[in-house]
Amino acid sequence: MSETPSAAGSAARDPRYADTERALGTARVAYRTVGSTEAERASLAWWDADSDTYLDEHGDFLGDADFVWCPEGVREQQARLLGPPDTLAGADVLEIGCGSAPCARWLAAQGATAVALDLSAGMLRHARAAERRTGLTPALVQANAEALPLRDDTFDVACSSFGALMFVPSLETVFSEVARVLRPGGTWVFSVTHPMRWIFPDDPGPTGLTAVEPYFDRTPYVEQDETGTATYVEYHRTLGDYVRALTSTGFRLLDLVEPEWPEGHTRVWGQWSPLRGKLFPGTAIFRTERTS
Repeated sequence: MSETPSAAGSAARDPRYADTERALGTARVAYRTVGSTEAERASLAWWDADSDTYLDEHGDFLGDADFVWCPEGVREQQARLLGPPDTLAGADVLEIGCGSAPCARWLAAQGATAVALDLSAGMLRHARAAERRTGLTPALVQANAEALPLRDDTFDVACSSFGALMFVPSLETVFSEVARVLRPGGTWVFSVTHPMRWIFPDDPGPTGLTAVEPYFDRTPYVEQDETGTATYVEYHRTLGDYVRALTSTGFRLLDLVEPEWPEGHTRVWGQWSPLRGKLFPGTAIFRTERTS
């Protein structure tokens, strides 16, 4: 699961990312159009630079071999969004935007043949280290989610826990690629920051309770260096945008899960907190299937 460093509803800089921003030369925030090439370069540089910090902060919560869907703590072990337990054993499963790949290792432990894909070599370095610790070895692939280097009709299940989708300019491109590599009737489940969070500042405290940005403005949030080159890019879509992109690429929406904040869950993760979580959702999980 990947965390969005600065949600587009706020231009405030988070001190947790100071070292990463310094390494990348981040100087300012902008809202502008960003194409695939610039977005890929920015995401690759960001996650390579931030991977150590990210795992230091969140590694214990994510685990070495656990499938956590979101900061609210929804786990596949209980939620079974990918299907009943017996369906994973022997299934071919693709994880997109795997980060350090704890989800793929959990899938491997269930008997699945798992492939874990991520753009960042830094994240995959951590994935290989966790393989050595656990003995669980899903196949690791470095690639862009917009161009999956995989054969057609290869997988029974595809999944993504806060990976890739918020950092690419075209949902339709990614969904079309997922549809291509899934077998007919295959399952595609993914979690993203809930689109309504776009309108609020990226703040887990009281400041994060006041709407400041238009929900309908899809202009990407961009951090950039002194030359204007993007160092981090995040894209916003409405709930309707996700649904339309799914149906136009051959998927049927089976469920949309908006996790409630669990009683007794006190962890603050970026903009996620008990204060905000009890008032409005922070995560949207889409459960879909390939229709043909």
